[in-house]
Amino acid sequence: MNARFLPAAANGDSAPDSFPVTAPDTPPAAAVPPAAAPLELSARALATALSVPAPGTLVSCRLPTRWGEFDLHGLVDPQTGAEHAAMSLGRLDDGAPVLTRLHSECLTGDTLYSLKCDCGAQLEGALSAIAEAGRGLLLYLRQEGRGIGLVNKIRAYALQQAGADTVEANRLLGLPDDARDYTVAATMLRQLGVSRVRLLTNNPAKVEALQRLGIAVVDRLPLHMPSNPHNQAYLRTKSRRMGHYGPDEPI
Repeated sequence: MNARFLPAAANGDSAPDSFPVTAPDTPPAAAVPPAAAPLELSARALATALSVPAPGTLVSCRLPTRWGEFDLHGLVDPQTGAEHAAMSLGRLDDGAPVLTRLHSECLTGDTLYSLKCDCGAQLEGALSAIAEAGRGLLLYLRQEGRGIGLVNKIRAYALQQAGADTVEANRLLGLPDDARDYTVAATMLRQLGVSRVRLLTNNPAKVEALQRLGIAVVDRLPLHMPSNPHNQAYLRTKSRRMGHYGPDEPI
């Protein structure tokens, strides 16, 4: 240890003229890190990554997952400020219809493993189907609770706990049955070179919305997941009151 000395106290009390204060040993010189590997980015990709993207502009990177390595894309919706994401696999802009899933964010189902819905299972099922096909696209849209937001969704859950179904709960709160808007989905599809899709969905409203927005839905593929005691009533309500296709209905 090295020692240095401070001057004596100036308050009149008896004190030594100086006292030692230990200082830490000088640390050894840091090892020189190895030279970084050269960036494996094209000039265009590097410029995009280092610039601040304008709202509505896609940015992209690679994303390894347990289903394989996808391309991850994201943008800020210029109308709402919400950040939306997409995961793609394979070439999308060759004109052939793309296996596509529009997945609305569900924090409780996707992240917190809730059994009250089938959202988390559908997210995994869609990624598995895209990986098996070797080509496809999942749009992850930030429209929690069918567009009513997380806090209102929790309020609706409390009403469901008291006996209301998912439609009744929204109406008791003065909220629409489904407040989602798929305009940004069509924008993302076009930016990724997709104009024709094979849509993974049980919801006819998604088919109709994309078609109104100029995206051709050439096929609809069902995405049914096994039910459990906690979500059976919810799934029945979606089929009976919201028009979703059930597992026994024709494609």
